[in-house]
Amino acid sequence: MTGRSVLAVVALATSLAGCGGCGRADPDAGRAIEVGVATDAETLDPRYATDAVAMRVTRLVHAGLVRLDPDSMEPLPYVAERWAWRDARTLRVELREGVRFHSGAPVRPEDVVATLRAFADPAVGSRHARVVDAIGSAEADGPRAVIIHLSRAHGTLLTDLELPILRADEAASAPRPEGNLDGLGPYAIEGVAHGEIRLSPAKGGVPHEPHRSLVIRTVRDENARALRVHAGRLDVVVNGFSPTLLPALEGARGVTVKSRVGANLTYLVPRVDRGPLARPELRRALSRAVDRDLVARTLLAARAQSAATLMPPGHWAHADIGPRDARDVEPLRALTRDGPIKISLLTSTDRLRGTIARALAQQLREGGVELEVVPLELGTMMARLAAGDFELAMLQMPELTEPNVLRVFLHESSIPPAGANRGRVRDADVDRLLDEGARQTQAGERRETYAALERLMRERAYVIPLWHEDQVVVASARAGTFLPSAEGRWLGLADLP
Repeated sequence: MTGRSVLAVVALATSLAGCGGCGRADPDAGRAIEVGVATDAETLDPRYATDAVAMRVTRLVHAGLVRLDPDSMEPLPYVAERWAWRDARTLRVELREGVRFHSGAPVRPEDVVATLRAFADPAVGSRHARVVDAIGSAEADGPRAVIIHLSRAHGTLLTDLELPILRADEAASAPRPEGNLDGLGPYAIEGVAHGEIRLSPAKGGVPHEPHRSLVIRTVRDENARALRVHAGRLDVVVNGFSPTLLPALEGARGVTVKSRVGANLTYLVPRVDRGPLARPELRRALSRAVDRDLVARTLLAARAQSAATLMPPGHWAHADIGPRDARDVEPLRALTRDGPIKISLLTSTDRLRGTIARALAQQLREGGVELEVVPLELGTMMARLAAGDFELAMLQMPELTEPNVLRVFLHESSIPPAGANRGRVRDADVDRLLDEGARQTQAGERRETYAALERLMRERAYVIPLWHEDQVVVASARAGTFLPSAEGRWLGLADLP
């Protein structure tokens, strides 16, 4: 169904809904809040959850020592009450008093120790083993504290401790895809069925017991999601609608559309070790020729911010290195005077991404670059990127929570298959700054290091940042106060009245 058809169906649903419920008590007052998602969670076992839906659901059921500030992404105490560095490789963490698993068992230092060991154990096979690979050992320190010893200086440890804490006797158990593991979060899993996950409020966990149950409902089709919103059968949908559809949704049956700056980055990655984009002057000229503001204002319906840096505004590691130069196609024209330059751009088959890619092609054509847009299914696209079979690709980092993640995309040691340095960046200066940022434990030092990295990236254009897309929530009147965190997670659902 086309975007115009979706709008027509939504308009019809709005007119039919009319004011049929005016003046009556809300018959759904006691009903669970329904959250609409486009895909199923692959697993509800937090040791193996990696897709967006699974990560968001498991973080409602489970809790780590640390949580991330919903705005700045700074690590905050969660199951932990406080912590202190004894030296650069030793952290003492004190647990919050009175926190209990859903079963009623109190959380103990032994649970933390067993969890860290299980995530690192090859026999368990956690997909998050790399998060704990810098931890040499951990031990209980009395009834409410844990001492963590690092095998090397590791500045991201506090963010890494967002890892869900499991009960000691379950931490190394066999995989449990339906999520029947004791949790510490605000919700417990009540049941799982095809396309449906039911969560009930839990006592004793963090941050507090919610007022309402949740149902996570898989609705794959955008049109079907829109109709369910209008019928009052979906209460929350995060990033589930095309920007052009949002005006038709807002106002129906008390529906609101809200957005906030997202901790993410949409960017272009060039293959920098061969081909036309091995020339840094061409990469810089391409970046200058892109009209980011126009795309953000039109195709993204003003729900995105043009990116001047890799880290988004509001993030604790964001560096103010000055505004990006205004759009200018002349540097690109100067490089194409002897004839057009042909470059292929890989993008996903998503309709909006394809439209954006074609808009970029039109903009770059003004400077003499013929951009061939190649839409691919995600698996095929990732395989080509890993194999280096590309010249330019449009990608997104959907959860840019920790600046050290840039190491995976830019460090020479992360060239595929070892990591996601798909552009094949080999730069000793970049590696040095990434290594320093990974070792430093003080936020001020790390911020300075990543500011230096941002300046270097602007100069050498190994990655071309485009924009930071908003987190957009469509909510019913019953869920009107909900707003996701900057990285798109849903802990705010626990605060609904």
